Amino acid sequence: MKNVAVPALAVDDLSVEFRTRSGTVKVLDHVGFSVDKGETVALVGESGSGKSVTAFAVMGILDAAGKVTSGRAQFGGQDLLALPERELAELRGRELSMIFQNPRTALNPIRRVGQQIADVLVRHGGATRADAPAKAIEMLKKVRIPDPERRAEAYPFELSGGMCRRIMIAIALACRPALLIADEPTTGLDVTTQAVIMDLIDELAGDSGMATIFITHDLALAAEHCDRIVVMHAGHIVETAPSRELFSSARHPYSAKLLAATPGETATLAELAAIPGNLPDLRRADLPACRYNGRCERAVAACAQPLPLTMVGERHAVACWNPL
Repeated sequence: MKNVAVPALAVDDLSVEFRTRSGTVKVLDHVGFSVDKGETVALVGESGSGKSVTAFAVMGILDAAGKVTSGRAQFGGQDLLALPERELAELRGRELSMIFQNPRTALNPIRRVGQQIADVLVRHGGATRADAPAKAIEMLKKVRIPDPERRAEAYPFELSGGMCRRIMIAIALACRPALLIADEPTTGLDVTTQAVIMDLIDELAGDSGMATIFITHDLALAAEHCDRIVVMHAGHIVETAPSRELFSSARHPYSAKLLAATPGETATLAELAAIPGNLPDLRRADLPACRYNGRCERAVAACAQPLPLTMVGERHAVACWNPL
């Protein structure tokens, strides 16, 4: 019998809702995907598609107003969504790590950055208080911080945005996690710094066999650095495929619109096409089975019926009654 590799993370049937003053918002609806060991998978989609909420649910750090209403997230033989908070907190930082969108708010503003890395090494990496500072400086060297001994003594407000991003990466990777979630790690950075940070994540992931979830709006960046792409729209996964295959033969109309709206090396502004319409109001009680229905030029009568992701290739799945 052929051995089947167990994914580093397998998310299945994940649904999340938020209670707000104006009603219940169904942010995620039966989301499922997996990430293999050593693989990098991108979650892409417009703002509000549920990418970050998916990550927060997996990490167990949803806002107090958020609630997981169904689903599983299998990791290392355990369901992360069912673990007591104390056990999950032990995994975070050691086996699970996350790079947040805004490192200036994620870092402690009144603690030196070297101390923040050392704290993680002591809590989750088995380092002693005596040897943690030296190991923290080694991590700063790995993320290519110049003059790491001096930078270790700096506070976050004394460093540039790109430097703070690298500090966050150092903290996230300090204990060599099995899974890294990088939430828009290059947002707001110049192109050169973006390239350095992505190459750094690729290098460190390759060295350790770490699984990586890369959350981004930038499909071009995802294509360059990710093995597979998962396309999300309004809390649904509408397509998942190997990166090259998605770019060459996207099957879901929304995926195709995203690609058409993605700047290329030779594309002109006239060639870029905005995606028509808006995301549906997720507070509605009568949300359609396909939440792209109201924006879709290929909608047919069958679109009123739920359709799960259907395989259209070896690793290519799409949720659409009338695919391209």
